[in-house]
Amino acid sequence: VPEDVADKLLLASWGLPKAVLEKYRSLGVVQMFEWQAECLMLGQVLEGKNLVYSAPTSAGKTLVAELLILKRVLETRKKALLILPFVSVAKEKKCYLQ
Repeated sequence: VPEDVADKLLLASWGLPKAVLEKYRSLGVVQMFEWQAECLMLGQVLEGKNLVYSAPTSAGKTLVAELLILKRVLETRKKALLILPFVSVAKEKKCYLQ
C-alpha cells in the first residue's frame, strides 16, 4: 500500500465524530480497503462531486457511500437522501445509521 494511502485506510483519518467511529468499531469496521480510500480521494468527491464506482457484491461499496454521505451531512448541516434497492436493506440501514 502506498504511504499516502496507508493512513487513509483508517476510518479515524477521515474526520468523523467519535460516536460514528465507535459505532463502526462496534461492528468490526476500523479501516477500509485500499480501493475504498482511493475512491474517496478521487478529484473533488469529498466536496460533493459525483463518483461512479463498481465492485462485486459484498465488496464494500456501501461503506464508501456512507462515508461520503456522513461527511457531507456533518460538514454542510444539510440532509441527504440515500436510495436503497430493497425494503429489507433500507430497514437495516435505518437502524444502522440512527
